[in-house]
Amino acid sequence: MKQHLYERVALLRDLPENNLRAGDVATLVEYVAHPSGGEEGCVIEVFNAIGESIAVSVVPLSAIEPLRADEVLAVRPLVLAA
Repeated sequence: MKQHLYERVALLRDLPENNLRAGDVATLVEYVAHPSGGEEGCVIEVFNAIGESIAVSVVPLSAIEPLRADEVLAVRPLVLAA
């Protein structure tokens, strides 16, 4: 079942181009079709701990999962590439 738009999801893989790691929380913004018929994708937006947008990315649906009641949110420093 697809997640509803604007729900929070967890990343299942690292996104080094955005300094994001598997387990980081994102907001599902939109669904997008693959241009050549491949796996459907989605647009996600990631916010820092105080609610500022830090990244917007397009990932395949297999790169996200819904949050679960048995999970706890945590914080980590966002280490930017030098």
